[in-house]
Amino acid sequence: MATPGKPKRIGILTAGGDCPGINAAIRGVGKTAILEYGMEVIGISSGFLGLINQEYVQLDENQLSGILTLGGTILGTSRENPFKKSAAFNSIDKPKLIKKHYEEMGLDALVCIGGNGTQRTASLLAEEGLNIIGIPKTIDNDVWGTDVTFGFDSALWIAVEAIDRLHTTANSHKRIMVIEVMGHHAGWLALYSGMAGGGDVILMPEIEYDIDVVAKYLKKRAVNKKPYSIVVIAEGISCPKGQKPGHYIAQEINNRTGLETRETILGYIQRGGSPSPMDRVLATRYGAYAVELIAEGRFGMMVSSRNDSIMAVPLKEVGGKLRTVPLDHTLIEKANRMGVCFGNCKV
Repeated sequence: MATPGKPKRIGILTAGGDCPGINAAIRGVGKTAILEYGMEVIGISSGFLGLINQEYVQLDENQLSGILTLGGTILGTSRENPFKKSAAFNSIDKPKLIKKHYEEMGLDALVCIGGNGTQRTASLLAEEGLNIIGIPKTIDNDVWGTDVTFGFDSALWIAVEAIDRLHTTANSHKRIMVIEVMGHHAGWLALYSGMAGGGDVILMPEIEYDIDVVAKYLKKRAVNKKPYSIVVIAEGISCPKGQKPGHYIAQEINNRTGLETRETILGYIQRGGSPSPMDRVLATRYGAYAVELIAEGRFGMMVSSRNDSIMAVPLKEVGGKLRTVPLDHTLIEKANRMGVCFGNCKV
């Protein structure tokens, strides 16, 4: 609880993988807290690892200026999970230590910016008695409880630009190009980039595919004088153990059709660089609303977007869940009507 008459002191950390828009969210939290509510803002280094090691710095308004457009995170990040045993902290009760340091730092609340794993950890820390607010970020767009996470739009732009460029190479050489985008469990990025980039085949984790169906579809395109084809796949699609999805799909298509096929794996390039304008705005809105929740004493919540309205959902409802693409999604329906192949007869 905050001491009467004393400004609230809040901490911010960023955990999990980096993505465009994190610094915009830090700025949204920090500037709103300092300028609107007169709060003190503490930046915690390297995610939950910074709470364990007590690595932090007080942030002022000047330090928050000029970071809106920066990629990555000025606070650093890590994948440290305090509720999972690790060799580095084998005999230490990490949650208990985090709570101790949280109290020693004089924090009245902690803002946790991250994806599914971070929100799960945030929920568990809330159960330990910490005042927690979660902000969802990930390029995979798979955090349950929100329509969209910041990072997704930026990654989508990067993926679509790559697909656009590969169209010209594919056409020039009359090849099939396989483009692997990120998405371990959810195919949002594959679906949206595939549609925006004019993909002929889109493979995603939610839809079971048959490689023979894909091969027949692509061979039929060649017979019908379509000089090239674009295949967009999510990194999380099923494939034989030990195989990399992009390489496996390209090799199988080449072997089954006899058509020259090449793969391109976009990888970490999708997570880097400056955030898109939409992600800058969304991250700022998320950050500002997180501080409103703190000011109102509404803890144990995650900021979310529903029908373009910013609201909050209980963290206990978010942790451990994934937001995957529903099979009746309108974009899948429209794609099917346009002849896009999802590796099956029809969804």
